[in-house]
Amino acid sequence: MGGGGFLRVRLDLSYDGGPFNGWALQPGLRTVQGTLEEALALLLQRHVRVTVAGRTDAGVHARGQVVHVDLTEAEWLSMPRGHELDPGVALLRRLRGALSRILGDLTGAVEVHDAGLAPEGFDARFSALWRRYSYRIADGPERWDPVLRGITLWHKSSLDVSLMNEGASALLGLQDFRSYCKPREGATTIRELQKFSFARASDGVIVATVQADAFCHNMVRSLVGSTLRVGESLETPAWLYSRLLERRRDAKSVLSAPHPLVLEEVAYPSDTEVLARAELTRARRQ
Repeated sequence: MGGGGFLRVRLDLSYDGGPFNGWALQPGLRTVQGTLEEALALLLQRHVRVTVAGRTDAGVHARGQVVHVDLTEAEWLSMPRGHELDPGVALLRRLRGALSRILGDLTGAVEVHDAGLAPEGFDARFSALWRRYSYRIADGPERWDPVLRGITLWHKSSLDVSLMNEGASALLGLQDFRSYCKPREGATTIRELQKFSFARASDGVIVATVQADAFCHNMVRSLVGSTLRVGESLETPAWLYSRLLERRRDAKSVLSAPHPLVLEEVAYPSDTEVLARAELTRARRQ
């Protein structure tokens, strides 16, 4: 149950962030949240609010985004509309149709892949154990592929991956990332950075992997943007940790471009542990 007699439904989705002004609702602007909530409202004939695992900036994509929404039991059971279908399967089919109607020429920019009842106490945001992002960098014109330019940073000069990894490794662990994010008033900037590494894929493109229990606003793009300076030998690897200790933003606080950033996966504990995880996370964020 989602509280107040409602059933909590988990939705797994992906989206192309290019046509949207980020995840979160913004008056007069197309956002992923606004599009999804409009589609749900079309089905339910009432205002709907969803909760997301991780808000993404304008232009940022997602392959493994998770949200929850609370429905009445009657709404859930009516999804098949008399057909012998699982309500989750019916919701998925009807939601895809509603999204297509709302998106028009942008149909396919948001795809819901799974819909089903969430376990007791599940919260898409607070129950999450970690979020993992990827970031593609093509360093040098010989690696610039026009077909993939929409999800790849074209960097003019070659980057030293070993220097980038040397600097990135020093940032791992539980740290205060105030220097690498845009703090929200009253919110903590302490996060556990679990993975931060760079590796060349088979096509020669550098792929960054960034994983943490949660991320502050702009944190991934700030981490990548700063590490690019190390890869260019504009800064030493030790500079990344020195900036962390300063706990402030300055003129060198450069954000990397949003379009190569992809939310790949959000991980959760077992069904019996999602409530305890949500309560623990809420306590830490207060």
